[in-house]
Amino acid sequence: MTRCSHLIGSNNGVLLLLLFFAAYSQGMSAAAQPQSQADFLNGAPHRKHPGATNLKTLRLPEELQRAAQAIVHRAQVPKLTARAHSLRNFLWSRKRAAEDETLRQKARNLEKALWEKAREKGGDIDEQLLDIRIKKKVLSELKRTTYHWTPIKYDEELGVIYMVARLAGGYAAVRRALNEIKKRDPSFAPQSLLDFGSGLGTVVWASHSCWGDSLKEMVCVDSSGPMNTLAEQLLKGDDEKAEPHIKQVYFRQFLPVSPKVQFDVVVGAFSLSELPSKKERDEILFTLWRKTSSYLVLVENGTKEGHQMLMEARDILLTKKEKFLFDTRAASVFAPCPHELPCPKLARLSPVPCNFQQPYHPLPLPGRPDRQIEKFSYLILARTDGVEAEKGGVDWARLVAPVLSRSRHVHCQMCCPNGQIQQVVVTARKHGRDVYRCARSSEWGDQLPVIQQQEAGVQSDHPEEGKE
Repeated sequence: MTRCSHLIGSNNGVLLLLLFFAAYSQGMSAAAQPQSQADFLNGAPHRKHPGATNLKTLRLPEELQRAAQAIVHRAQVPKLTARAHSLRNFLWSRKRAAEDETLRQKARNLEKALWEKAREKGGDIDEQLLDIRIKKKVLSELKRTTYHWTPIKYDEELGVIYMVARLAGGYAAVRRALNEIKKRDPSFAPQSLLDFGSGLGTVVWASHSCWGDSLKEMVCVDSSGPMNTLAEQLLKGDDEKAEPHIKQVYFRQFLPVSPKVQFDVVVGAFSLSELPSKKERDEILFTLWRKTSSYLVLVENGTKEGHQMLMEARDILLTKKEKFLFDTRAASVFAPCPHELPCPKLARLSPVPCNFQQPYHPLPLPGRPDRQIEKFSYLILARTDGVEAEKGGVDWARLVAPVLSRSRHVHCQMCCPNGQIQQVVVTARKHGRDVYRCARSSEWGDQLPVIQQQEAGVQSDHPEEGKE
């Protein structure tokens, strides 16, 4: 009897010990994984968490690729691959036209500096002769240092070269930008689209890939007649008698006149850089915004020039008011910025562009790699409030550099809702298993919950600077 009592007592002790460790483990798990972090997945797997908007390597739609190859074969453009490569490099390095006031100010500063230098030398000065020499030198210096912007006039041959150079890359950038809307606003089913500076019609194809037959009207506006003709040929598979693969697409050389006509989605892809002055860019931006009922999408090259144009557009549409408002709903930033504060990348002593990458397969031609990377910058503004996907109460930041996965930790560089760039080393122990696994499976351009902002580091483009 005594022995049995001893065994019962031992079993009770073991049971109590097991209960203690179970409670302790639950407490540790709850501490390591705060409720806000545990809930943000909404049941999704880590690799498909709500902030993951990146796409795998994109291919052109099969019908579009076949049509483009047929046009290339028919056109028989000499040295096509080399000329397409040169045009691509030219478009990548394209800058905005210099503003008249900027040139005048630069000329005044140069002239003043040269006069001061001449007076410091002393001696007799023939001011009239010196004035002539200084003006010639100023003019020569301005010619040497000023970017000579000229409009590009496309004919049939140059249109084919442009198609080989930019069709697949342009499609990849636009498709990736539109995927941000599709992923974060899944209930959005646009019926109308306006594409300003439509070129080859890549926006139509990318939009159709996202929303399919939901789109009932797509208006393409491009001032180049040959480009509009080429875009129509691509829709018809290079067969004039064939029905277009995508219906309800209309081509125009000018924007619709009525300010009351709006479209669910308005897109301007690689078109701001083709406008000759800031005044014209501002006017076009206000026109495009007036015609936006839900989303305005702007895409440019992922260069300093492209990024700065988009930030100028953001500031203009967020801060400046038009005299006549037909739609009083204010603009708000939907992507990629998690805030409406000044861009922290432009605030640095050495500004760098905020850009993203999308891998894609180019048109198959001799001597071309099978896979290329499109580097681009983009901006999406929204009309309506509450358009962002449900976030479970967690603030989200944007990954603005490649994620560096290491043993049991991940280096993340994020642009945060407070307008700062934050360097974070994410671990399962400090940030919870869910955040860690999401960070590990995320890519440059995805979003993540903001974690432990007290760890914020200096603004830097070197994720290795983060300290655990």
